[in-house]
Amino acid sequence: MGDFPHYFDIILFAMVAAFLVLRLRSVLGRRTGNEPRPDPTLRRAEPPTGDKVVPLGNRGPVPAPLVTATPADAVAAGLERIRAADPNFDAGEFIGGARAAFEMIVAVFAGADKARLRPLLNDEVYEPFATAIDERIAAGETLETRILQLKSLDIVEAGLAGRTARVTIKFVSDQINVLRAHDGSIVDGDPEHPTEKTDFWSFTRDTGLSDPNWVLVATASG
Repeated sequence: MGDFPHYFDIILFAMVAAFLVLRLRSVLGRRTGNEPRPDPTLRRAEPPTGDKVVPLGNRGPVPAPLVTATPADAVAAGLERIRAADPNFDAGEFIGGARAAFEMIVAVFAGADKARLRPLLNDEVYEPFATAIDERIAAGETLETRILQLKSLDIVEAGLAGRTARVTIKFVSDQINVLRAHDGSIVDGDPEHPTEKTDFWSFTRDTGLSDPNWVLVATASG
């Protein structure tokens, strides 16, 4: 930070991290609201097996999200079931919170800042994100990500299983993702031409608990 003492940097970074956590809780956690390549992982970690977590990215075949063919009336019915379990749930407010979460997490992931990323994800989602960051750092590579336009956000799946509400959002965005080697040369991506990218993010919450926060439990790219 120039001529300022070193401890000021530490305090500033801590304040930024705290702001991100509080912002995410406020937009996703309040009870009244709720390609192709290049992509965020750009040939980094393979997705784990199983159906709980698919990390950001499109390395190899990514399981097709089950939400793509969900009829609109089924989504509406699912939202009604969630509202019956939590009368304070509001789909419009939820979409606004999901947008803030998407932009925040994508930026922090690209910045390879695991300390700031950790509070924003549950354990299962965090692990593959952290692995991709570690591999990128080990290779001496950096990732530049810019969301130029978030073209649409739509709820494509909603439902209630017992007390657990689950909502999946489809994000369509124009992004520039560039992976650079240690010398600044481009490994992948194009800094001049954006790519349209489709992402599906799923959030869950136990409606029987007083904690109003939704947890990101799965991501996939279409």
